Amino acid sequence: MKNKIIAVIVAVLIIAGIAGLVYISIQKEDTKSDSTSKTSNTTGKKSEQNKLDFKKSAEKQMAKPESGETIATIKVKNFGDIKIKFFEESAPKAVENFITHAKDGYYDGTTFHRVMEEFMIQGGDPEGNGTGGESIWGNGFEEEIDLNLVPYRGALCMASRGTGTKSIGSQFFIVQANYSDDMGNILKQNGYPEDLLEQYKNYGGYLSLYMGYTVFGQVFEGMDVVDKIAKVEKNISSTGEESEPKEPVVVETIEITEN
Repeated sequence: MKNKIIAVIVAVLIIAGIAGLVYISIQKEDTKSDSTSKTSNTTGKKSEQNKLDFKKSAEKQMAKPESGETIATIKVKNFGDIKIKFFEESAPKAVENFITHAKDGYYDGTTFHRVMEEFMIQGGDPEGNGTGGESIWGNGFEEEIDLNLVPYRGALCMASRGTGTKSIGSQFFIVQANYSDDMGNILKQNGYPEDLLEQYKNYGGYLSLYMGYTVFGQVFEGMDVVDKIAKVEKNISSTGEESEPKEPVVVETIEITEN
């Protein structure tokens, strides 16, 4: 039922096609500073997409990290570890921001304050309510978009208020969604490249976020932990969004090591 609701909403939002994608939360647009809800201006990108080898780039995105590569281990109290590799060449600022915060203990004791099954889990806010957090430079920064990096299941992305708003701070999210036939059919009807849709079928994810958010890492171990977090009991907010865990999902620490 949830997939059908999402599919109907996405159908309305992407009726203009891949050149003008929009995502809003399931119930209504989220206007908090940590929102993963915004317009993605992708004008002029469609021709570039048609030149990409999405199969090759997806395999690279999903590959295990090489020996000596920097990785992060998110230790979640009572749930387990989530291990992530980074895409420093494509998103150097986002990677530096996340790693530095992690090393400084900025994320210790924070929570996954917004979790939605078949969408994503979001954390990194020291306030714990989706309104706080800042970058290591104090000011927010812009998205770093690499067309080869797609918000497949397990993608680590930076949250922001909107493309070009320079609002990226400390909050991040991990895409949890699996493949959906309803979503796949709608994306096909709206002109998504066949090669990209094939990889979506293989890897799952949430493609309406594509080109709107910085993908700067990928979970390579611990998606079972992400799934457990996504399934926790939740409160219903004043806006009707069922996304706040009834019991805090706490990040004990994020360890930065070499693989």
